Amino acid sequence: MDHQAFADNIKAIAAVFAFEVLPDGSFSEIRILAMNRYYAAVLPFVNPNAPKFVPNTPYSLYFKDVNFEAFVYKCASNNDPLYSCANAHGSWIHGMYLPLGSDGNTHYCCYVSKHTEEPDSGAVANRSASVSSAIINISVDLHRSQDFTEAMKQTVKNIKGICDSEICALFIVDKANETCELITENGSEPDYLNELASSMNRTPYETALAWEKDLARSDCLILDELSVIKERDKLWHDSLISYNISSIVFYAVRFNQELVGFIWAANFDSDKMMQIKETLELTTFFIGAVISNHQLLRQLEFMSMIDMLTYARNRNALNKRIDSLSSSNNNRPDKLGIVYADLNGLKTVNDNDGHEAGDKLLKHAAELLNETFEAYEIYRAGGDEFVVFCPDISEETLSERIIQLKKLAEDTADVSFAIGYGLFESDYDIINSMQLTDERMYDDKKEYYKLHPDKNRRK
Repeated sequence: MDHQAFADNIKAIAAVFAFEVLPDGSFSEIRILAMNRYYAAVLPFVNPNAPKFVPNTPYSLYFKDVNFEAFVYKCASNNDPLYSCANAHGSWIHGMYLPLGSDGNTHYCCYVSKHTEEPDSGAVANRSASVSSAIINISVDLHRSQDFTEAMKQTVKNIKGICDSEICALFIVDKANETCELITENGSEPDYLNELASSMNRTPYETALAWEKDLARSDCLILDELSVIKERDKLWHDSLISYNISSIVFYAVRFNQELVGFIWAANFDSDKMMQIKETLELTTFFIGAVISNHQLLRQLEFMSMIDMLTYARNRNALNKRIDSLSSSNNNRPDKLGIVYADLNGLKTVNDNDGHEAGDKLLKHAAELLNETFEAYEIYRAGGDEFVVFCPDISEETLSERIIQLKKLAEDTADVSFAIGYGLFESDYDIINSMQLTDERMYDDKKEYYKLHPDKNRRK
């Protein structure tokens, strides 16, 4: 067969591959016998360092994708057409693997692919009944519970069953905030997350970045032994060995091509390798959509509770906290320190120097409060008024913090606070406690304006 002519007649991205069956029954390295102009056109985008193509060149000179190699081997050696859908190299890659027969110990496979920005809505129809059923079950369970962690727990449990693995987990990545979360079938496990990252001498977010690099722009690694991981990331390899892991399914979870997490299943049933890949290559898309939506809602909730000028908690957050402290729930602290800090002279700065200067003054004031009360709850209650709640603080510590705040303000050229504070215990009433603290703050402010009558623009 003229393999080049065969590839050239295909009006899509196409190439012909070959390999030999060795005497011990293993397979040789895959070689590229021919590629058409469409395949050659996308090659530089997938691998900018790709050498000029010469027929019979080893595939490894262009790519290193163990999942693609497994499909080629299975397709050609079993004379079995295969379909795959992978979210890799910045797009969705829909691939058909067609067996082209054999010549002695040499087997041939034609790979034809289509790249799209979005997943193929009809992709599920190309799956077997069992794979389609698994995809549908996971999709339903993702939306069965309104509780995000509960939905992810059930998803992990389903994937563990599909892979028949000893361990399964979802590693969620929030790139905007550089944070991570680990969810197993038992729920969110922060201690396990930190232990796992520490085993590689990394933070959780550093672990996520390393894993993204380890995928080499592919969508997954499905490995029945760990030599590829040892080659790419020895720290990860050694960590896996320390957990007695000898095989792993490792899938990137993306939404709109942005990484939002990883799924991994350790010590899985290698006989299910193809079924696992077919199932996860689409379900990761659905999981990614749910994670992305959860992160968006969490960001919107964060923005609704934060004063975007000073990054202190806002009035809305303060009202919710007051409601919580007004109720008789078990989370109410036995002791509560309350601090009112009113920024002196803000209106004068706004009138004389403009609101931009006033905003700068507010930011500086918030920085001093954060430096003093970083471990506590800082709220911007109004234009120039801040409130700090200090649960379970001692009287001595509260006094020390007030002295520190006054000293920090005295050392600046622009910030001056009127301060009222108090420590309330046992059956305190939060509203009355806040009113008393507010009155103490206004007494302090009156003294300030007696000393600085030119600053009093509130008359």
